[in-house]
Amino acid sequence: MPDRAASFDVKGCELRYYGPHRTIRGRITGVVRVIVEENFMGNLSRYHLDLKVKADVGFVSSAQVRTALLTHAAHQLNKLKSRHTDALPVAAE
Repeated sequence: MPDRAASFDVKGCELRYYGPHRTIRGRITGVVRVIVEENFMGNLSRYHLDLKVKADVGFVSSAQVRTALLTHAAHQLNKLKSRHTDALPVAAE
């Protein structure tokens, strides 16, 4: 039986640092730290993930760079959350 109380919640995120890619012109790379709270099988865990992010934005303002990098992090988290919360098949008894 699937655990109905299972959850995977993002509690916070911050752009730790970013800078230009060493070899690819117009690409910005960085790290976003995400705080995750997970409830699985009655156990509550709170931890952080450091996500490597990138954006091909060219030469734009720092606000646009931050937005692009946080958007890439959100995309990664959505993929992770969908894999985490998909119902697993249960064996017949």
